[in-house]
Amino acid sequence: MESVISMLFSVPFFIVVGVLVLLTRGIKVVPQNEAWLIQRFGKYHSTKEAGLNFIIPFFDEVAARRSLKEQAQDVPSQSAITRDNITLTVDGVLYFRVLDPYKATYGVDNYVFAVTQLAQTTMRSELGKMELDRTFEERALLNTNIVTSINEAAEPWGIQVLRYEIKDIVPPSSVMEAMEAQMKAERVKRAQILESEGDRQSAINVAEGQKQARVLAAEADKSEQVLKAEGEAQAIVAVAKAKALALKLMGEAASTDEGQKAVQLELATQAIDAKRAIARESSVVMLTDNGTDAASVVASATTIINSLNLQQNAARRPGGAT
Repeated sequence: MESVISMLFSVPFFIVVGVLVLLTRGIKVVPQNEAWLIQRFGKYHSTKEAGLNFIIPFFDEVAARRSLKEQAQDVPSQSAITRDNITLTVDGVLYFRVLDPYKATYGVDNYVFAVTQLAQTTMRSELGKMELDRTFEERALLNTNIVTSINEAAEPWGIQVLRYEIKDIVPPSSVMEAMEAQMKAERVKRAQILESEGDRQSAINVAEGQKQARVLAAEADKSEQVLKAEGEAQAIVAVAKAKALALKLMGEAASTDEGQKAVQLELATQAIDAKRAIARESSVVMLTDNGTDAASVVASATTIINSLNLQQNAARRPGGAT
């Protein structure tokens, strides 16, 4: 026991302990995407990047640990006045990262607080340049303008703002009611326009249908008249051909003895019928001296036919008189 106590308080033991303490305080392992700022005697000395690093114990100290990762910082809601004097409540999210750990540490006291406040003031300034309707329609442009303005102001702090997103824009209740009334009126207007367009298209379709129906009816009537005229023309031609054929046949039949007798009989019959018609139409009947009137008519007709036949036969004989 005494040997152990004497060994603990021996010089070599203190030397070993001192060396271990120096190694512990002098070796620094910096994580990935971080930067440690080293001060020597209270003054900036160097920046240690990721990996194994060495410092002088008791002389050097780690003044700050800065993350180089992208960070998201919530921007508290605030009031802003638009160009047309409408008060809005706006909040958002700011995304940034540290580019220069030295500037982020020694250029500003608290770079997170500073960049958040800068985002709020810039957002109020940009909203003051726009009217209420544009704040809703051009939110992407508003975000871009805010990022550009913050980057210009935050450059001395070694901070780069990557993007800014507006989460919500809340106008006053009176403005909300007016906007809802406007939207309702706009929807009613669009509905009326669509309804009128539908009625107009329906009327056009009906008119087109009636026009096509009239055209088709006119074409059908025209075709019917053409077909009817063609039918009548064909009927007239057929009747004429039939009459011509009948006359031809009658002429051929009249040139024979039997045909002459038939013609005589037909003439006699027609004469008798004519007499009867005259008797029916008139109360006065003219009678000839010859009691056998029908016979005399037949005889006269027969004589005429015989004369015609003799003339025709004479004309056929060579050298005969015409």
